[in-house]
Amino acid sequence: MSDYLTDLEAWKVKRLANLKGPEGWLNIIGRFWLENGTTTVGTAADNDLVLSAGPDHVGSLTQDENGGVTFTPADGGPAQVLKLNKAHPPRFTVGSLLLEVTTLNGQNALRIRDTASTAPDELAPIEYFPTRPDWRIVAEWVSLETPKGMTVDTSKSIPTDVQATHKAVFTHDGQQFELYATHGTATSPQFVIRDLTSRDTTYPASRFVFGEDVTDKTIVLDFNKAINPPCAFTEHAVCPLPPPENVLPIRIEAGEKRLAGSH
Repeated sequence: MSDYLTDLEAWKVKRLANLKGPEGWLNIIGRFWLENGTTTVGTAADNDLVLSAGPDHVGSLTQDENGGVTFTPADGGPAQVLKLNKAHPPRFTVGSLLLEVTTLNGQNALRIRDTASTAPDELAPIEYFPTRPDWRIVAEWVSLETPKGMTVDTSKSIPTDVQATHKAVFTHDGQQFELYATHGTATSPQFVIRDLTSRDTTYPASRFVFGEDVTDKTIVLDFNKAINPPCAFTEHAVCPLPPPENVLPIRIEAGEKRLAGSH
């Protein structure tokens, strides 16, 4: 038990460090859909996309009719043809800015972080429910005979199609539940969930739980590590919402609570 509590506290420290880090969610200053043609970016008023931080002229992005994107820096450096990858968006830096081209439903968007932002230092401490070891569950990891096609809505009302290949089946307080992994990887499946604490204590839209210690037959779901989604921290994130199967009619009083000052 003491080892689990120690490991959980270390996980919380790492979670906060990642959130506040250069690639976290607190320093995003904008997310913009790209259209075919050339779009200039920078803080100067003559840019197509005017930023709140960074150089007067960052450069330009040109999207062709096939969705390919090229970045040309304003300082005269060579143009870069970006290799678009949904799982690993191409990224490049200009001064304190970290720029990425993300892809959703075949549409590209420019996401910009200001690594010099003071927003990470201004985050109030994240509150957690008291640790509940009984909410660390070894669930049955069931491979579906046929992948389950789902249309998952998002925080920006942009439905996306996903394929669930597995579900986690577990019992808690004598009740059996099933949760579908709709995102993530084979070694870290992501479950987008909502439970009755969303009415008053946790983020209303959803929380995320990532599976651990995955085997052919079992998966660990630690709800003490249920976290707020990125859209709880920034308006510039697009977060999946839980499918109906992952909306649970119980209170899971474990993991992160909603942020201070939010409703």
